[in-house]
Amino acid sequence: MLTVNEIFHSIQGESTHAGRPCVFVRLTACDLRCSWCDTPYAFHEGRSMSLDEVVAEVGAHGTRLVEITGGEPLLQKDVYPLMERLLSEQYAVMLETGGHLPIDRVPAGVVKVIDVKCPASGESDKNCWSNLDRLSPHDEVKFVIQDRADYEYARDVVSRYDLGARAAAVLFSPVHGVLEPKTLAEWILADRLPVRLQLQIHKYVWGADVRGV
Repeated sequence: MLTVNEIFHSIQGESTHAGRPCVFVRLTACDLRCSWCDTPYAFHEGRSMSLDEVVAEVGAHGTRLVEITGGEPLLQKDVYPLMERLLSEQYAVMLETGGHLPIDRVPAGVVKVIDVKCPASGESDKNCWSNLDRLSPHDEVKFVIQDRADYEYARDVVSRYDLGARAAAVLFSPVHGVLEPKTLAEWILADRLPVRLQLQIHKYVWGADVRGV
């Protein structure tokens, strides 16, 4: 059984798949409390669903791209058979994880988007650095950046782990409504970083506080 916060059909707002129709399976619970978290409702709210129920609801939307997110989805042990099941049914499966739990049990076919926590999140001491040694060529690494100190921290991690060469994409995402995207873009260009500026396009389409998109 899984505790599911919501399942919804929307436009993928992040990663290199941004703009694609996608079904999101948001699982309940997170053991981090990032200062800029935009889904605190997923900490506790949710309903119990069987694997069959989740897969059936995903299938009802008629979209072949699925992202499993949270909360922190890897806190629930049944997330692993869910990912296996979706892959076996020929879905393209993405996993958005906070980066503090090991990804070694995630099926190889899943595209992992690993969030490396920067200092302003208040959770940078929780990063599981060994995850960056487990990257597959299709995986992506995300940094949510609030200020210049976060940027310099992220820049150093990208260099230390050679992420520009080892990940499918490195995503620098400004904290929405706090750091101006233009400022972050200028920093990236000045340092000629092998990264992508990422904007959460769903927030520009529907608004920052709208759920289920």
